[in-house]
Order: sequence, then structure tokens, then C-alpha cells
Amino acid sequence: MQLSVVIVNYNVRYFLEQCLNSVFRSGKDLDMEVFVVDNQSVDGSTEMVREKFPQVKLIANDKNAGFSKANNQAIRKSSGKYILLLNPDTVVEDDTLPKVVAFMDSHPDAGGLGVKMVDGQGRFLPESKRGLPTPAVAFCKIFGLSALFPKSKVFGRYHLGYLDADETHQVDVLSGAFMLLRKETLEKTGLLDEDFFMYGEDIDLSHRIVKAGYKNYYYPEARIIHYKGESTKKSSVNYVLVFYNAMIIFARKHFSQKNARIFSMLINLAVYFRAFLAILARFFRRISWPVVDAALIYGGFYYLTHTWGHQVFEVESAYYPPIYLQYIVPAYILFWLSAAYFSGGYDPPPRLYRIVRGIGWGTIAILVIYALLPTHLRFSRALILLGSVWALFSMIVTRTLHTLIRYKTLRPGQTEKKRVLIAGDGKEASRIVHMLRQSGNMSFLGLVSLQDEKPEQEGYLGTIKQVNEVIDIYNINEVIFCAGNMPSQAIIDHMSGLKHKQVQFKIAPPESLYIIGSNSIDTFGDLFTIPVNAINLPANKRTKRLFDVALAIFLLITLPVHLVLQRYRWGFLKNLFRVLFAQLSWVGYHPVADTGKLPPLRKGILHPGDAIPGKQLLQDTLQNLNNLYAKDYKVENDLGICFKAYRDLGRQPVAQGS
Repeated sequence: MQLSVVIVNYNVRYFLEQCLNSVFRSGKDLDMEVFVVDNQSVDGSTEMVREKFPQVKLIANDKNAGFSKANNQAIRKSSGKYILLLNPDTVVEDDTLPKVVAFMDSHPDAGGLGVKMVDGQGRFLPESKRGLPTPAVAFCKIFGLSALFPKSKVFGRYHLGYLDADETHQVDVLSGAFMLLRKETLEKTGLLDEDFFMYGEDIDLSHRIVKAGYKNYYYPEARIIHYKGESTKKSSVNYVLVFYNAMIIFARKHFSQKNARIFSMLINLAVYFRAFLAILARFFRRISWPVVDAALIYGGFYYLTHTWGHQVFEVESAYYPPIYLQYIVPAYILFWLSAAYFSGGYDPPPRLYRIVRGIGWGTIAILVIYALLPTHLRFSRALILLGSVWALFSMIVTRTLHTLIRYKTLRPGQTEKKRVLIAGDGKEASRIVHMLRQSGNMSFLGLVSLQDEKPEQEGYLGTIKQVNEVIDIYNINEVIFCAGNMPSQAIIDHMSGLKHKQVQFKIAPPESLYIIGSNSIDTFGDLFTIPVNAINLPANKRTKRLFDVALAIFLLITLPVHLVLQRYRWGFLKNLFRVLFAQLSWVGYHPVADTGKLPPLRKGILHPGDAIPGKQLLQDTLQNLNNLYAKDYKVENDLGICFKAYRDLGRQPVAQGS
């Protein structure tokens, strides 16, 4: 037998099913056996394997035996010339297994082989190739030198960043996510060390392979997707402790006593160092908003003191002695910020009413205390009231800007609306579309075909070759690949090619009621339950009209500046008044053929297509953008369109059929 594949599973049923599908596709022409060792999962993994993959040799443990012991159980029963240890949260390309077997056949010096790994977003995973974690290498990794200088031969040895990721190399350490081993080599080195419950066993075995006279190879001609730790959340404290403990076991086993002590000291230092950084980061996160608020309020008071006292009332400087700004104002600020804190003004997500309530309470407390102070410490009630207005204004503005920058919306508490693109054809694509529509309301749902030409069927926006442009035009934030239509290699190619786009990638396995993403699994019952925010809702109609009026007034107040910058000055002036008198809106539909089917709007000076300047858009694209605008209205969209087409605010509204 050529190949034995061993997969250890623990509560990742959906990933396991996708992994097994890809393994059997890739190994269809090989003499291959597949083992699944289940460590007492409670998510129905064993039942799924028995039902859907009866050819798998299933070992169902009655307790969690750990990664090393579970792998060894299957290795002892295997009969393949090569043993592949494979994580369940992986997807192998259709030609990965034949390629790696051929490589091992042609390199008799190879004891182990690793491949190029990408994550669920198509990004290269640096742990695809690693160096031996000696004390010096560990020091550079722990204290961030390897991250600062990833290409350095001195500091970047942990992930061997100085080696080209697209070339074959001899390496020290293979990743346990995909570790192809020669059976003959295992007979000399021994199996995985069961002292390692989880983590470190791949480093230990890789090192023993080299010590036995074999070589470990990194082979990038074969690729896999590795969702990287879905079954073991790597951000958890438990992960850090287990991983570092495994490193200490490795050091004691392979290093001299002196080096092992140094390594252990570094590991313990790293634990404390990371804990210190975590505490420091938490502290700064908690005080950052109060510090920003205090600085802005104090700056406002400094300005108000000089403007109000010296210019408005022309009082002498002595009226506001140093004690006022040194002690009195900081006391005011302390009251306001403390009241805002107890009112929930610093609880995420930011809420306007909490800030207003906190500043109100603080102001009342300050005025009460002010009335009890001796006369020489009472400076100005008016400044207290003005200061409270400034405090409220500055806090609202900073929260609004932060919310827009971070969440791209003024409603961060709401679930982000999905604009989904499905890559697929035929029954499989239709099945996914139906599943998504059945499970919830979509902001936008479109398809790209895998064929050379776009089908005439409704819903298709283009072909897979045009996916870049489709993502840009429709502002797509999620792409779902139909694995029933596309080979794994094509999926990985497209994910890697689109990795710089701000989109999430998911894979829909054939005939399954779930969709797998890099950090989540959406099942049929919880997919995309997003409310439609239609433009004809009363609140949205009011908001849109308020935006039109507010922008028109602002442009009128600052008219001289805009007349210089506008392309159509006379038209700009006319449009201002036509918007104010509700004859036009700043943004409306592009009047393509089917606007009568959409909720009625005032004729717009601009349209959703203006958000994509410099492109000649087809009529069906303009229609789709109209639909999206009507279905998912946000005032931020209007603001963005007006900003991008600012110089055209004076143009005539687009004529029907243009």
C-alpha cells in the first residue's frame, strides 16, 4: 500500500467531513487507506464518519487520549509505505497526495515532508517551514525579534523567513497539520512521543528524523488550506500553558542540561512577559478613552477661559488665577468622567444616552458643590455650563468618529449585513442560493459563473474571471465557493489571488447544510439572519430627508469655497435650492428600465454608481446597485457617494433610460 492517512479528531465534525471529502478526491488514484481516530467527541463526528465514509477505518476512543497517543494507535495498524498525519481542519488540493507521494519516491533521503499551507483567507502560513527552537531561536521568537526581522538569517530562524516560500527547501521542523512520514523512518526513530499530550510532538519527531540521518523537506508545489486551530483555540490561556510546557519537555529531552535550563528559563520568562503585556494592554485600553476625554475637555476649558473671560467680558487675567486651570478645572473633569463611567458611558458599544446622562449628572453635582464653595473659589457658572456642553460635544464626536472608522457604520450594535457572492454553477449553486434565502434576509446575493461566459440566468453578475471587478462594484464582503463545482486547487488559487480584498472566504461542501469559514461554521439554522433595512421604512425616509437638508445648508453656508471647486457652478447653485425645497435628493436611483419596481424616491442628482468613479457600468449592473441601495439604506452610503462625486453636485439629474 502506498499511503496511510491518519486524522485525529476532537469535536470538529464539519471540518472533518470537508477534510475527508478532499482526501478521497485527492487520493482517488492511489492505493490508500484512511484512519480517523476520534478522541471522544460529543458532536456526532463518529456517527457522521460511519454514515458518510464507511471506507474509513474508525477508531473511537472512550476518552481523550491526546494527539500523540491517538496518532500512534492508527500508525501501529497502518500498512502504507508512507504515513500522513493530517489535521481535520484542513483541505488538500486534488493533486496534493499524488504529488507528495511522487516526491518521496524520488527522494529516498526524505524522512518527512511538509507542504505550503494557507489559512482560510488564502494567506500563507509561516509555520509551513520552521527551524529548530534552540534557546537563541526561542529568544528571538518570544521577544518579537523574529516578527520585526522575519527575513533575517539571525533573527528569523523560527519560521525560516529568509527561505523563499515558493521553493523547495530542507528544513528542521515539519508542521503536525500535514506531516508525511516514511514508514521505514518511523521504524528507526520510533513513533510520536506520548509524553506530549498536545503540541511539541511534531518538533520532537522532526528532530529525531534528522538525528536518524534523514532529511525533512518543505515542498511548496503541493498546498493545503489549514484553518489553524479551530479545535484548539490558540488565544486561550490553556493553549499557552500547554504549548510552553511541551517546549520545556522538548528542551529537557534534546538539549544539554545547561541549555535545557536556559530554555526553561526563557519559557517561564515568556509566560510572565506575555501576562505582563496582556495586563498592560488591558490597562491602556481601559484608560485610553478617559485620557482622551480629559485632554479634550481641558483643552476646551483652556480656550473657553481665555475667550470667555478675556475677550467676551474683557476681565483681567487675575480673574482666572493659576489655581483655576491647575485644580478647579481638573476637579470638574473628574466629576464628569466619573459620572459618565457610572452611567455606562465607557461600556461598549458606545451609547449616546449614557454619555448625555453621565455629563448631566456630573454637571448637577458640580453646580451643587459650586454653591457650597467660598466666594473666592466661585469663578463662573456660565463656564461650567459651557464646559459641560463642550464635554458632551467632544465625547459624542470622538465616539462617532471611532465608530465610523472601526465599524464602518453608526450602528455597531447591529449585525453586519452580508453582501455575499457565490462562485458556482448549476444545481449546487442554486442549492446554496436557496439555502441562504431560506435561512434569512440578505443585503445582497449574487453569483459568478465558473464558465467562460456569463449565463443568461438571473442573478449572475459575471464569471469567475471577473470576480475582482464584481467584488469592487458590489462592495462584496463574503465569497462562498461551491466545492461541488470547484476543485480545491481552484478555490485556493482564488483565495490567494483575492487575499488583499476586504472579504471573508467560505466553502460550501457538496450536499451539506453548512458553510465553513476561517473562524466559523454557519449551519442552516443560523445563516445570515439579517434584517432588511429598506429605504422606504419611515425612519430611513426621515433620515434621508434630514441628510439632504443638512448637507444643502452646510453647502450654502460655505458656498464661496464650493463654487471654486464645482464643475457646474450655476447648476450647483440651482441644485442647492431644489434639494432644500424637496424637488430633488442628493442621491437617488439611476433611472434604468426597472426603477418602477423599487420604492419611490425623489429624482437624484447622483446615483449609487457614482460611488465607483471612472467606470462605465452596464445597465444590469446599475440596476443591481439600485436594488442594493434600496434594500440596504444607510446615510453613510449617501455621504460616501456625495464625497466621491463631489465635483458633480451641480450636474443635471440623469435622464430616464440614460
